[in-house]
Amino acid sequence: MAETDGPARTDALFTDLYELTMMQSYYAEDMHDRAAFSLFVRELPENRNYLLAAGLDDALSYLENLRFDDADIAYLRELGQFTPDFLDWLKDFRFTGNVYAVPEGTPVFENEPLLEVEAPIAQAQLVETAVMNIVHVQTLLASKAARVVEAAKGKAVVDFGARRIHGRDAAIKAARAYHIAGVNATSNVEAGRAYGIEVSGTMAHSYIEAFANEAEAFAAFTRSYPETVLLVDTYDTVQGVQNVIDLARKLGEDFQVRAIRLDSGDLLALSRKARAMLDEAGLQDVGVFASGGLDEYKIAELLEAGAPIDGFGVGTAMGVSEDAPSLEIAYKLTAYAGQGRLKLSPGKASYPGLKQVFRHESPEGHAIRDTLALHSESLEGRPLSECVMREGKRLKPDTDLNAIRTYAAEQIAALPPEIRAIQPADPPYPVKISTKLEAYTEEVRTYLKGLERRTSGINSRS
Repeated sequence: MAETDGPARTDALFTDLYELTMMQSYYAEDMHDRAAFSLFVRELPENRNYLLAAGLDDALSYLENLRFDDADIAYLRELGQFTPDFLDWLKDFRFTGNVYAVPEGTPVFENEPLLEVEAPIAQAQLVETAVMNIVHVQTLLASKAARVVEAAKGKAVVDFGARRIHGRDAAIKAARAYHIAGVNATSNVEAGRAYGIEVSGTMAHSYIEAFANEAEAFAAFTRSYPETVLLVDTYDTVQGVQNVIDLARKLGEDFQVRAIRLDSGDLLALSRKARAMLDEAGLQDVGVFASGGLDEYKIAELLEAGAPIDGFGVGTAMGVSEDAPSLEIAYKLTAYAGQGRLKLSPGKASYPGLKQVFRHESPEGHAIRDTLALHSESLEGRPLSECVMREGKRLKPDTDLNAIRTYAAEQIAALPPEIRAIQPADPPYPVKISTKLEAYTEEVRTYLKGLERRTSGINSRS
């Protein structure tokens, strides 16, 4: 979903300038052969045992609808860096390539391609920035949310993060990624409309402060929303719980409040006290919901201590993936004109060619290890990558977000317990490189080093 604020724009200019200048040079040099680019994460953050792939549907929509309109061309002309011939060529630009990708909701590990683009080199070059941006943010946030869901151990998790996430569009995409990862609902109404996600909310402290007293605020809100969740910590939490109990006695059979919400203080002690007070008043059906600076570590700590909390509202820490706010994601050329390509820089090496990931599983369907291989290989295990776009047209036009969510839950459950855990796994999940991919990598490396030596020799003699 594109931003609607500000001047109208197309997606074509959501790219870095050097993508366009390289495109023009390819055009000038008559370089139109097919290239392969691989999108992957070099290393997992120290506090991530796996990543949850997300964002593919939006990436495919971007590719399928990529166009330069008259306003785009006019702006590029103003920059004074592009020739009239090149700008005329851009008017008819379309993405006509193929895309191979792991399904959204697939757990992935370092160096495993989330997606690969195979297209004429100028096309594949242009889309680098946008595809990286789309896949990065949703994979980052889905991976964080999966940890929160794991820590909650089946308790409800609601997304409260829109107000502090870095941008409106990111907040909407975050809710989508969270849904894939198993988050139960979002407070973001626009995300609910866009994706059919359940929306959920309670009340703010300001509502209660607007009334003469807390009890009056509770009574007023339940007249409009009988099955609500009441926020009890605006003034004094224990008194807030007592005000809920008093309201229940006053309303009798008409009392339908579902839960109270604790948003500050010692959540362990307060949840225990609140639960005891509610139970003593015969309100066993009234749940306890907690929020306020929560993340997977705090949730796990609360539940391990036996906190009687039935659900969690998680905001900023999940919304900005606070402990790992970015991934070392890369989009690298791996082949051009039928020849493997790779980067030789220390610490930034890559594997050449289109690739496949084979997931080895036990007879019960539990993941044991992965093998990163050439796309042409046929190995034991389940191949994860599939062709999702051919000649610029996606092969599965309809995306069922709930089906992706179900698939993600199944794939996460199949991981070893130590990989699902929120603590770092030692050892990490094993990913092996196939013999053929290792041999091909060495072959390409030798070829490129030889080519560089020959080129350097020619230059030194000229």
